[in-house]
Amino acid sequence: MSDSYIIEVSSETAGIVVRDKAGYRFFAATHDFNSLEGRYFRSAREAERAATRFKQDRGEVSVRA
Repeated sequence: MSDSYIIEVSSETAGIVVRDKAGYRFFAATHDFNSLEGRYFRSAREAERAATRFKQDRGEVSVRA
C-alpha cells in the first residue's frame, strides 16, 4: 500500500495526501485548495471526496446524474 496519493478533481491536481500515524494529511497543489491544507483524512478516497465537494460548493464542478 502506498504512503502518498495525488488527488485530482475534474482533471485538475488538487494536492497530495501523505499517510502518517494520524491518517492521510492533505497538501494543496494550488491556492484553490488551500482551505484543505493540513487537514487529516481517514483515507485517500475521503480526501478526494472532500476536494470534490469543495469544488462543487464553489460551483466549479458539474455534478453527473
